Amino acid sequence: MRHYSKIAILLASTAFSAPAVAEVAADGERDYLPADIVVKGERIDGYGSDDGSTGTKTPTPLIDVPQAVSFITEDQLEDQAVHQLNDALRYVPGISMETGEGHRDEVFIRGQESTADFYIDGLRDDAQYYRSLYNIERVEVLKGANALIFGRGAGGGAINRVAKRAEFKTAFSAEASADSFGAFVLSADVNQAVSDGLALRLNATYEEFDNDRDFYEGRFIGLSPTLTASLGPDTTLVANYTYDNDERVTDRGVPSFEGGPLTGFDSTFFGDPDFNRAEAEVHIARLRLEHDFNGGLSANASVQFADYDKYYGNLLPTGTSDDRTMVTLSGYQDSQARTNWIGQANFVWQAGSDDLETTLLFGFEASSQDSLNTRETIGFDTTNEVALEDVITIPAYTLNPTSRQNDSQLSTFSIYVQEQLQIGEYIELVGGLRFDRFDLETVDINGVEGNRVDEEFSPRVGLIVKPSPDLSVYASFAESFLPQAGDQFFLLSPGNAQFEPEKFTNYEIGAKWAPLDNVLVSAAIFRLERSNTRFTNELGITELTGESRTEGFEVGAVGEVTDFWKANLGYTYLDGELTSDSSFGPAGQRLQQLPKHSISAWNRFDVTEQLGFGLGVIHQSDQFASFSNDVVLPSYWRVDAAAYYTVSDRLSFQINVENLFDEDYYPSAHGDNNIQPAEPFSARIGVRLEI
Repeated sequence: MRHYSKIAILLASTAFSAPAVAEVAADGERDYLPADIVVKGERIDGYGSDDGSTGTKTPTPLIDVPQAVSFITEDQLEDQAVHQLNDALRYVPGISMETGEGHRDEVFIRGQESTADFYIDGLRDDAQYYRSLYNIERVEVLKGANALIFGRGAGGGAINRVAKRAEFKTAFSAEASADSFGAFVLSADVNQAVSDGLALRLNATYEEFDNDRDFYEGRFIGLSPTLTASLGPDTTLVANYTYDNDERVTDRGVPSFEGGPLTGFDSTFFGDPDFNRAEAEVHIARLRLEHDFNGGLSANASVQFADYDKYYGNLLPTGTSDDRTMVTLSGYQDSQARTNWIGQANFVWQAGSDDLETTLLFGFEASSQDSLNTRETIGFDTTNEVALEDVITIPAYTLNPTSRQNDSQLSTFSIYVQEQLQIGEYIELVGGLRFDRFDLETVDINGVEGNRVDEEFSPRVGLIVKPSPDLSVYASFAESFLPQAGDQFFLLSPGNAQFEPEKFTNYEIGAKWAPLDNVLVSAAIFRLERSNTRFTNELGITELTGESRTEGFEVGAVGEVTDFWKANLGYTYLDGELTSDSSFGPAGQRLQQLPKHSISAWNRFDVTEQLGFGLGVIHQSDQFASFSNDVVLPSYWRVDAAAYYTVSDRLSFQINVENLFDEDYYPSAHGDNNIQPAEPFSARIGVRLEI
């Protein structure tokens, strides 16, 4: 039978329902355990995880997934005192953070920008808002084209949050923390086994935001009840509901000057605090049924309803005068409403012998998405220029009539199949194909319609060689696509409706090695090609000739190195450019917000059973703020630190310091004139109670 790494005790039931899990025997062979022994959704302590199920939708150890995957566990999130997704992702090398216009999560993965490649338990969560982690046990970043598993988009990668489930035990934890700017968090996690077949869990949080930026404030409310019901020895029902309510000042940062960020105004707010507001109300309800048919066949079916209501207003800087005395402004307000229905079902069949073993996945997904996007721009009564001062005096302005209103209806249907074939002890093959039918209908404020149906096949092929159970070497190929309406699908113009989707092709060679029981080391070399990008030639004719390429290398190590040292370490090298003229810019331009070198290293050292320390380092080299290559975000190093004191099994204290050496740097941007200054030195003190 198939050999597994000695760290592989597979708890992958968050992504599938398997007929059995593998426990590693002393000789390296796996022994099968009945499915009902698995505590579904049970938290895996520490920084390491061997669950690769999100990358395959099957019970697969991470060492057997032929692509680069980074993850951050709940323990690491707690040690870093991180509560928001965008803060957590700063410790994932190969990811650059976009400012998201001060109101949403937005990332670059392998040089590809996205506001929509976000998932929860493998289901799409694609609206534009900030995501909290109060009800999340693990964040996973799957890199490279991922259409086989996730569908359209995911060209550079996908970010999946694994939600907490109700467990069959009684537990309670509460956390309170506050930082030196006055921001604070209160949260609670209550789990109760009501009976042998029913468990309930409630996660709740209240957070207030503050930092060094003038006028910045906000608050977040989150409530997430979950239910796990055992409907029999082979059937489990999981129900989740999440209510998130976020209100905050929309901060667009500072403009540029002479090819770099405007310095000396890191606290200055270039907007109107009464107008620059963002509000998001999110409801997500999810139901999942898992069943083991025995005989190697298992299945799961999920349905998710999501309702997003979003508003944000922006006054923002657009440039600095040559004499550095004036700043120009523009502005608008925008509302977005979206309703998503998603249904997904997966069947997994496992069979074989010592010489040949198969894991076959067959699945389908259908979704319906309705979106409405409305925008009004600002008109200034006299001038849009203001004097560059510590406190900006905003000139009088009024809202113009509605400038855009886009209504879109999207329906999709997908069917996919994947085979994982184990040949003898050393060879594994992974191959799959997904078919997507993508039907988009849009209409703008003038009643102009833009409609298109795309039918696309997305392949994935991988070869894994395992010289030993603890070492895998792989080569893989995968493709993904993105329709020309962009990743939010608010509007498809009649002109763009004639064009086929953009295509992403990922080539990757890598290795994964478990040198210790709880440590995984990984490395990958890759090339990601993007094609079918629009370009308007000198005759004014638009054609799909735009192309870009990203090449790179990454290496990482995560886990419990010794009894007293846990770490998550990573380095990524990225080189990317436009290889032909496109709508993004001329050939030869470097991709935006793509640092050549990025480093992240987080460590926890436990000196005694009661006392521990944390140390983190983040580095990114120079990067261009946009495709124009006119404005550079300088390289930076950031050092974080922490100290932990455990009073008892129930009570612990910690202090976290961000930007220990008070470094001035600019970690993200939205174009050349919305550049976000980093927070200076700040300290957060927290207390945790567990029962």
